[in-house]
Amino acid sequence: MKGCLDETKSLRSSAQGITMDINSHDYTSRVLPHYLKWLSIYGKTFLFWYGTTPRICITDIELVKQVLSSKSGFYLKTEVHPTLVALLGKGLVLVDGTDWVRHRRVVNPSFTIDKLKMMTRSMAECTKSMIEGWENHIAKEKSKQIEIEVNNHFEELTADIISHTAFGSSYIKGKEVFSTQKELQNLTFASILNVQIPGFQYLPTKNNRKMWSLEKKFKSTAMQIIHERMASSNGDYGNDLLGLMLETCMTVGKENNKNRLSMDEIIDECKTFFFSGHETTSHLLTWTMFLLSTNQDWQEKLRVEVLRECGTEIPNADMLTKLKLVNMVLLEVLRLYSPVTYLFRKASQDMKLGSINLLKGTTIGIPIPILHRDKEMWGPDAEKFNPLRFENGLSKAAKHPNALLSFSMGPRVCIGQNFAMLEAKTVIAMIIQRFSFSISPNYVHKPIDFLALQPMYGLQIILKPLES
Repeated sequence: MKGCLDETKSLRSSAQGITMDINSHDYTSRVLPHYLKWLSIYGKTFLFWYGTTPRICITDIELVKQVLSSKSGFYLKTEVHPTLVALLGKGLVLVDGTDWVRHRRVVNPSFTIDKLKMMTRSMAECTKSMIEGWENHIAKEKSKQIEIEVNNHFEELTADIISHTAFGSSYIKGKEVFSTQKELQNLTFASILNVQIPGFQYLPTKNNRKMWSLEKKFKSTAMQIIHERMASSNGDYGNDLLGLMLETCMTVGKENNKNRLSMDEIIDECKTFFFSGHETTSHLLTWTMFLLSTNQDWQEKLRVEVLRECGTEIPNADMLTKLKLVNMVLLEVLRLYSPVTYLFRKASQDMKLGSINLLKGTTIGIPIPILHRDKEMWGPDAEKFNPLRFENGLSKAAKHPNALLSFSMGPRVCIGQNFAMLEAKTVIAMIIQRFSFSISPNYVHKPIDFLALQPMYGLQIILKPLES
């Protein structure tokens, strides 16, 4: 019944005691100790059991490309833990087949470059508010510097940005939606490695009752926002994510009602956007601050570029496109500290993957941090921070053009990747304009996978305002 789950839990529990040097970026022994052990015993491809489900681990980038780039429908999204469905909703991340096509058609217009440029102002205004809070705090200190834990600040910031860009004028209620989802995340993490007993999610256990209550609250608040928007729209649903989805949904519905998303499906997309957009970007920002704090030369290079292209103005979308070094650093952060640590697919029928015979229902597991540290692919410095590897573009950074997997690849590449990168560029550029920062001696380097990769005890940095 349990397969390898007990061994996985035991190895992961033991690994939590490992404290890393701040100049070491290979956290696989902490986050993926079971994969490392099995790789050393069985080689680059091996089978293990997750409960009663067989899983094949693959670390060959060509096999990964075959799985993720397939348009045949042979490799489906895996069935996920019920708590994860409650957290993410059955949005683009989890649906397959014709449902995925319907969802993609409605969501895709929200992420065009022109629409994202319109959202940059909201991103900058939210960041400005955070920065002013830091400046006010520093002004009260005689030393004119402060120690802050930035991970919490970035979680609040990205929640604020998501609330503004997703719900516009309804962002206060959007923050309520966010706090509800944060509670769901805690419940999800607590039970993610438990064996899934069929039907158990319907039993009135303490955790299930709490989850049902949170789901009901999320849905009620989101429905209220949607109904208010539709009642007052007069055909104009707004330029935020929700408005753009509603507009596309209504347009598609006129053409073919079968392609229209239901209210529940729209709410699920809001769930997906809230978690994916908030959680991954906040930790991308955290790890960027960590690497720039421990690599002062790169912090200064970025500052020179930002001040050259943006001056001291709030950066707009056109300025941000000129920040080549910032982009290179963010890509290297995604390589070393990818917020997403695993990708999974499922064989829809008996088939062959390379030399591997897959039975229908077999799960294919792709451990991103291990692939991102492959020295054959990334070179002998694969474990080092070196943004220059992206100097000639993403496709030439490694021996394989699709070696960076943080946003996946193929037809199901993350639809929000441009949103995430634009947001990260905005925030980092505005911080670099105003502050210098270094790692605090109180920081303990223990990356942990809490549904997204993050520092176990937060990231403490010393923040100083720049001279005028």
